[in-house]
Amino acid sequence: MLFNSYEFIFLYFPIVLLGFFLIGKYSYRFGALWLAAASLFFYGWWNPKFVTLLLGSIFFNFAAGYLIGHKTFAAKQKIIFFISIAINLILLGVFKYTNFFIATAN
Repeated sequence: MLFNSYEFIFLYFPIVLLGFFLIGKYSYRFGALWLAAASLFFYGWWNPKFVTLLLGSIFFNFAAGYLIGHKTFAAKQKIIFFISIAINLILLGVFKYTNFFIATAN
């Protein structure tokens, strides 16, 4: 689904927007959960097998943020930060740019 496709403009976007305002009126957290689920659906529409990759990345970044913010890991905050940035960049490089580098090398 592309941002300029009819499915997005006339179906997905109005449902997500209306759902967010209706749900967000009662609970901010459920509104945010609605947007997160809608985002995963949007990403899964393109290629469902990458939703697990996205969920793994989300959980990894949540855990890294928790460790960085937790007081017991204060001495290792910078190390955890730089390792998590490196892992995110490696994932980006592998899953987004591998085909580009292979095509360029050929």
